Formats: sequence, C-alpha cells, structure tokens
Amino acid sequence: MNRRIVALAGLGLVGTAIAAASLATTESWSDADMDTVRGLSVDALPPLPADPSNRVADDLAAAALGEQLFFDTRLSANGDVACASCHLPDRGYQDDLPLGRGVGTTGRRTMPIPGMAYAPFLFWDGRRDSLWSQALGPLESEVEHATDRTSVAHLVAEHYRAEYELVFGQMPDLTGIAAPAGPVADAEAAWRWNEMEPEDQNSVSEVFANVGKAIAAYERTIPVSRTRFDDWVSDPSFPRPGILSEDEIAGLRLFVGEAECINCHNGPLFTDNHFHNTGVPSVTGAAPDVGREGGARQVLSDPFNCLGNFSDASPDDCSELRFMALPSRDALGAFKTPSLRGVSDRPPYMHAGQLASIAEVIDHYADAPAAAIGHSELRPHELTDRERSEIEAFLLTLLPSESQP
Repeated sequence: MNRRIVALAGLGLVGTAIAAASLATTESWSDADMDTVRGLSVDALPPLPADPSNRVADDLAAAALGEQLFFDTRLSANGDVACASCHLPDRGYQDDLPLGRGVGTTGRRTMPIPGMAYAPFLFWDGRRDSLWSQALGPLESEVEHATDRTSVAHLVAEHYRAEYELVFGQMPDLTGIAAPAGPVADAEAAWRWNEMEPEDQNSVSEVFANVGKAIAAYERTIPVSRTRFDDWVSDPSFPRPGILSEDEIAGLRLFVGEAECINCHNGPLFTDNHFHNTGVPSVTGAAPDVGREGGARQVLSDPFNCLGNFSDASPDDCSELRFMALPSRDALGAFKTPSLRGVSDRPPYMHAGQLASIAEVIDHYADAPAAAIGHSELRPHELTDRERSEIEAFLLTLLPSESQP
C-alpha cells in the first residue's frame, strides 16, 4: 500500500512524501541504520564546546555565583522575577506556558535550557550568539525582568561583591552612578543612561556582561537528561524490542527513515540548531512574527555578541557570527528547530504555543497550510492513524528516565 509520510515538523520538522511500506520492527537493522540511531543517543553527545567569548565559562566559582543569580528575584523591577521563574528546574527548565510570563507577558514560548551550550545561536530567532549574551536580554526586557544594567551592577556590588571579585577581579567604583539607568524602554532610565559619561557606561556594562557570563557558567552545568531511548540504545538487546516496544521502535523507524524527521531533528539533542519556516500560524490578534529575519539583524548589532567589546574572544574565534548568512527571504518567519528531548511532557508547541498537542502538530504538518509570513517549507502529506500513534509512541521514549514508568 502506498503511503505518504509526514515528518513532525511542528516540533521543527519538514516532511517528505515517500511512497513505501512502513518497515516492520522485526526486520533487521542495517549497520548504517544502527549507526544513525546511535548518533541520536545522549551517549554520542560530545563534550561541551568551549566558549572563547566567556573566559569563565567553565569556572566553578563563576558557576556558583551564576546559580545564585539565576534564582535571585531581586534581578527584576518588581522583585518577583528570577531566571528560574520561567526556567523551572523541575519542569525541564521551561514553564509549560504558551507565552513566557515575567513582569508582563512575552510574545514567545520559554525554551528549555539543557543542551543550549551546544547551540551557536540562542532564542527562537537566534538573536544572541552565546549563553551569556542570551542571559542578559531578559534582564532588560520590559516584559521579563524589566530591570536595567545599572541596577544590576549595584545589586551585585551590594550583595555579591566577594563572589564577583573572586571570579572577575575588582568591582569598579559605582559611586555617583545613579540607578535605574540603561538603554531600556523606560524613558527616565534611558535618559539617565544617556547622561552618563562613556567611561561609566562601560564600567556598568562590563559588570552587566559578567553577570551574564556567570549565569552562563551555571547553565553549562545543567545536564541533558538520560531517557529510556538512550537506555535501549546502550543495552545489549539493541535494536530488538525490550526496553522499547515494537510500536515505539516502529515510530523510530519512521523518524529516521521514511518520514525523514531526522533531517531537522538530528544528533543527540534532536535538533539541527537551524531555522525553518514551517507555516506555523500567528498568535490570534498578533502581527505575524518575522522570526529569524529579525533575529539575524539583532545578533549582528548586539553589543554583547562574540565580536563585541565585552567578549573575551578574538575575531578568529567568532566564525559562526562572521560567516553567518545575512537575513534573506528564507529567514522570514523561520524559527529554530527545538530539541525533542522531553517534548511530550511540555505542551503547548511551536514558538508561541499555538498548537496544544503533538496530535495537533501532526495535523498541522499533514495539512501544510500556507505561511502567515514568508514561504513555508512544507507540502501536504497523508499519515495513517497507526503511523501517527507510532511516532507519538517514540517521542514518549524521549522523556527523562526518572519521569517514565
């Protein structure tokens, strides 16, 4: 029977129609098949890549300071919002909400943190190019922490001076530098920032950048969870049923074979870390989100990028940024492929939680609607009920082992 297979592109996948029968789980795996599957295991995850832009990226004292800052609600305008308010440790460092919620409500969903140190660009649109620069954005966002860099510098000087100076050296003299002040949306704080001497602006921004570097050092210690899928791959019974059921293995076969899900969700983190327009609907009542097209422009102009004055890298260390593709039509409405690890436990889906369930994601990509903005990479496909259930069954094996029966 001819069947056309849809990839689960809503989790970032682009499907390709292929007329073929689904492989039975009892059929033997080729050596190439098994190598492909082993490449998806957490055991294939390489060591953390170095971050030349952050000289304290793997400093234990920096990580200890960063952990304190990550949970400190004083790093917000209302004293109620910390990094951990949206990145909940007991929920895979995300918040289960369609749109992130800090001092206000953001326009996109909170992304999980585990494994993000492997990504060359951060956020759904890739507007930051390191973990430490990513950590700084929410602090000055008027709907997230809604604070400013001068207030952050004063807080660190008052409450974390010893810890800061152990890692970064002497804290600059902030006497006479009033807060709030920073290049933020608040008009008074922005005016006060513009009135500051350039040397004072630089001193404050250096402390602010170091806060991001400490938080990033902590985030690099957050592990990628082992799953039942990983246990199956490392078990002597692999690739036979046992730890995984026949339906789960059938779903994996579709994932790496006919459905071609692996084209976007590849490697141990199940993401290519690239950006794709998959025709995701806009949030009701909101203008279409330009996605990567805007993010690419922002990362190039970010003062905290790899080539910026606060980076510890040399220009030769910044190849991802230096050779990044400039914004194009293909980038319009494109969003980063999310990792599928733990995906079945964190609905809703897409960059703004537009789809409530994995079943809705599959329906979306089977129908392949036109993009609200830009050009969708999708085309219509059919998927049988059995194939749908098999792929869902496989995705369930990607939950952290401790959360599975």
